[in-house]
Amino acid sequence: QVQLVESGGGLVQAGGSLRLSCAASDRTFNTYYMAWFRQAPGKEREFVAVIGSSGNTIYADSVKGRFTISRDSAKITVYLQMMSLTPEDTAVYYCAADRYLSLRVRAYDYWGQGTQVTVSS
Repeated sequence: QVQLVESGGGLVQAGGSLRLSCAASDRTFNTYYMAWFRQAPGKEREFVAVIGSSGNTIYADSVKGRFTISRDSAKITVYLQMMSLTPEDTAVYYCAADRYLSLRVRAYDYWGQGTQVTVSS
């Protein structure tokens, strides 16, 4: 069973940057679509970005041009580079994996535990 472990969250000032990492436990992950979702307090979990095994990517409009998703097959890890952060980016960020491409939370079978990102104004 694929296990996902996120890291890299923290507290950052508005305008700053953070890089999140999501390490998978099995090389099967390299064939999966890997996505980032986030959930702010009192809000539903929402799609942020997804990357396919060939490197194709899709971003939510709210992060397009500021966030970059990438993956390293040798390290079995997916990254989310976040720049120009605003307080509206404050949320718990989750890594997710599935065999099929989707932007929907319910489509993903495997989830990490989440990592907190807090952006101060």
